[in-house]
Amino acid sequence: MKTLIAYSTKTGNTEKVAISIGEGIENSHVKNIKEIKDVASLDYDFIIVGAWIDRGTANKEALDFINKIKNKKIGFFFTLGAYPNSDHAKDCTKKIEELFTKNNNKVIGHYLCQGAIDPKLIEFMRKQFPADHPHGPNPDRIKRWSDASSHPNLEDLQGAKLKFKKLLEEING
Repeated sequence: MKTLIAYSTKTGNTEKVAISIGEGIENSHVKNIKEIKDVASLDYDFIIVGAWIDRGTANKEALDFINKIKNKKIGFFFTLGAYPNSDHAKDCTKKIEELFTKNNNKVIGHYLCQGAIDPKLIEFMRKQFPADHPHGPNPDRIKRWSDASSHPNLEDLQGAKLKFKKLLEEING
């Protein structure tokens, strides 16, 4: 099966996950791993798209790319600063899946993990918002920022690798 892993990355988190997924499928599938900006063709049987979360959905570059994909088998993954089991993560998953399905794509599966937040964004939020603001530096948010700083970790990367390896095995029967 001809497979593309296309990703957008800001801090390197999503790239690490893309590479790990590629390692998991390298012996059994023809694959290309590319940054979204370098993808010239969508002539693939299975497309895996990686994004980082910005304002509750895939980042702009990934959104533009997703909107170009039609009638394909899709897998997607993303990194975010929030906890993977949070309502925010669930909402992001739903929004991204809807982006794919509106163009008649069949979503086979997805993966998400926490990722380190851009230090410039943390500094901006510390300066811009008071602690009682939804994005302000309150104790819970500061802890989440700290927790995110160690991700994606080896467990996250292994999880992504295994998830997509199994998905491709299921697709191929």
